[in-house]
Amino acid sequence: MAGIKTFDDLFLHTLKDIYYAERQIMKALPKMAKAAEDEALRDSFKLHREQTQGQIERLQQVFEALGKRAQGVTCEAINGLIEEAEELIEEAPEPSPVRDAGLIASAQAVEHYEMARYGTLIAWAQQSGKKDIVALLQATLDEEKQTDALLTKMATEQGKNRQAAEKVA
Repeated sequence: MAGIKTFDDLFLHTLKDIYYAERQIMKALPKMAKAAEDEALRDSFKLHREQTQGQIERLQQVFEALGKRAQGVTCEAINGLIEEAEELIEEAPEPSPVRDAGLIASAQAVEHYEMARYGTLIAWAQQSGKKDIVALLQATLDEEKQTDALLTKMATEQGKNRQAAEKVA
């Protein structure tokens, strides 16, 4: 972060961070879908991959509005969250309710990271009077919140956590 001297530098760096993160998430979602036992969970990962493609396109529009080239900067936070999901898949090699509960938790950790980043970028864009950018970022934040709510519903109302807790090893 040595090159961050202004508020605009900070905004751009954070934008590059989430751009990198979204691109890494695109790569991870098919693995998570393949690892899920529950069909609805697999479908939700596939749907979110489609949404993520749209989110990447909106981020490219934000870069364009700023007159900058769309590029990422390594985000160790998302790398760590994805690595945790990959470790879960390795450590729970057979599809099961337990692995599904872990996949949901991993996906929610990613969603919460994204929501934090988008919320910050929206606040900063509002502060800077970048209304066109706010709308693009808000559309993505809304999708991330919907995905998180869906995952919560799967874990609780649809009983994925309960199924995992009842599974006898």
